Amino acid sequence: MSTQDAMGPVVVREARPEDDGVVGELLVEAFITQYAKKLPEVVYTDERKRELRDVAARRKIASVMVAELDGEVVGTVALFPPGAPGSEAWLPNAADLRGLATSVKLHGKGLSRPLLDAAETQARSWGVDAICLHVRRGAEGVARMYMNRGYVREPSGDLSLPSVFLEAYVMRLK
Repeated sequence: MSTQDAMGPVVVREARPEDDGVVGELLVEAFITQYAKKLPEVVYTDERKRELRDVAARRKIASVMVAELDGEVVGTVALFPPGAPGSEAWLPNAADLRGLATSVKLHGKGLSRPLLDAAETQARSWGVDAICLHVRRGAEGVARMYMNRGYVREPSGDLSLPSVFLEAYVMRLK
């Protein structure tokens, strides 16, 4: 069953300034809830929550998209173009996919599909060679979702940060 069949039509569009507050809270809630269930040792600092909520700054350098269902913002994803400040893409001419989140009440309903479709379409329109992304080590379900879409694990792009180890995945478009 498609997302549309299960929930009604989902509209994916560019985020607007009036979406910033809702998108920021959606990111914090989705990330905290997701990891609290699957990786209880993960703690989000106030600094990390501030970063997640700073949607306005992300919109200045990345394509931030939202999914709407019945007029309500219920999902988001950001796509950073090659060379954008804050991009974690490790390959030349690659977009960086970040901040995919859906409303907690809709987890498991396939809402990530239209968001990823839109981000991948955007990346192709930019003419990039690949889309890079990172998944927190231990988040097997998230990694599996990306691999099922054709992303492959690429350890050369892994990021070992002081607070987290991020495993790299890539979808090559060329």
